[in-house]
Amino acid sequence: MNLAAIVLVASLIIFMAIGIPITFSLGMSSVLAIILSKPLSFSLIATKIFAGADSFPILAVIYFMIAGELMLQGGLTKRLVALFRKALGWLPGSMVIISFVTCAFFGAISGSALATTAAIGNVMYPEMTKDDEYPVPFAASVQAVGGTLGTMIPPSLPLILYGCLSGTSVSSLFIATIIPGLMMMVIYTITGLTIARKHGYGRHGNSSAVDEKSFGQVFREAIWALLSPIIILGGIYGGIFTATEAAIVACLYSLIVGIFLYKELDFKTAYNAILSAARSSASVMFLCCCATLFGYCMTVLGLPQMVTGAMTKVIASPLVFLLGANIIYLFCGMFVDATTAILLVCPLLYPAAAAFGIDLVQFGVITGINLSMGIVTPPFGGCMFVATGLDKRITLEGLYKGVIPYCLTGCVGILLVTYVQPISMFLVNVMK
Repeated sequence: MNLAAIVLVASLIIFMAIGIPITFSLGMSSVLAIILSKPLSFSLIATKIFAGADSFPILAVIYFMIAGELMLQGGLTKRLVALFRKALGWLPGSMVIISFVTCAFFGAISGSALATTAAIGNVMYPEMTKDDEYPVPFAASVQAVGGTLGTMIPPSLPLILYGCLSGTSVSSLFIATIIPGLMMMVIYTITGLTIARKHGYGRHGNSSAVDEKSFGQVFREAIWALLSPIIILGGIYGGIFTATEAAIVACLYSLIVGIFLYKELDFKTAYNAILSAARSSASVMFLCCCATLFGYCMTVLGLPQMVTGAMTKVIASPLVFLLGANIIYLFCGMFVDATTAILLVCPLLYPAAAAFGIDLVQFGVITGINLSMGIVTPPFGGCMFVATGLDKRITLEGLYKGVIPYCLTGCVGILLVTYVQPISMFLVNVMK
């Protein structure tokens, strides 16, 4: 490893350790490497930064963020919650089931974990803690963990980034994630119900949920919200439009439904929704730009090739490699968000996966599921930070304790996705 490569990696670690934001750490370490390396020149900085933003698939990230905000402000979210409360409210521990099912359904619209925790948590958390039926730490942990389903269920923003980096079909990644995402939803639901039953939370269902409206009334009100994932995912899988075009369709659909059908979206709320999404997407795009420059420096300096060579020498089995990759992802997920981890780690790992003969679609699913769970793993989990904003009584310490059982059972799910290939590849092979 030459001096420039050492400086590239070491400076990034040092910058992050002293608290410099990851975006600036990537840019600054890249500049230092360029100064020390002859194959790299300053003229590449502007070119590579622009290339990081000049990507048609990455546009889907922005538009899905906007769609999620519009759906929240336009009344689609609360009607989904109302429907599932009416359908499942009679079951013991129903609030746990409803939370995870609604989070999965909203994830099929927004593709964002943080948006899912915020949108569903703001509706479900007050219902869970009303009359002290569920204690605050438990209710908050359900919303935090449920948010991770936002990126486990397609469309998934991290998978879009993975597809852009690895050259893998985003549509294939979405199809492959359907069964694993639903499986993780079931695992989390069973975990939550087990905890609730052990401690006696929510023993009685609430068959009168959603006031006195009949199921038919609630269903008719929610029909337009139910159609949104069918239109979005059906269009992608049917080959009608790409993931980016689907995101734009989701925005237009949310605007039309919110303004003309539910009549809860006006100019002010639409403006606020788009502004909120613009702030979030701007930070993601800036990160992508700097990560593209950093990735180019890594490639020119030979780091991916070195990592691939080292792994293939030390590790003889693809099964062992997958275990090692999962450990790396779990560790990264404890400290950085899924987007950052994908932009930093995937350029090093997916070439090694390809060298071991692992299907990059399956490896993408493993990556997405693992790093999605990382959004709720202590000590740094974005969904936990969002969940603390639901109530002043929620503490990070309480959330740490509450999410650990879900992380443990989630690891079982990750191992199943990793070593039972048909879980992720069955639908892909059927639709070929």
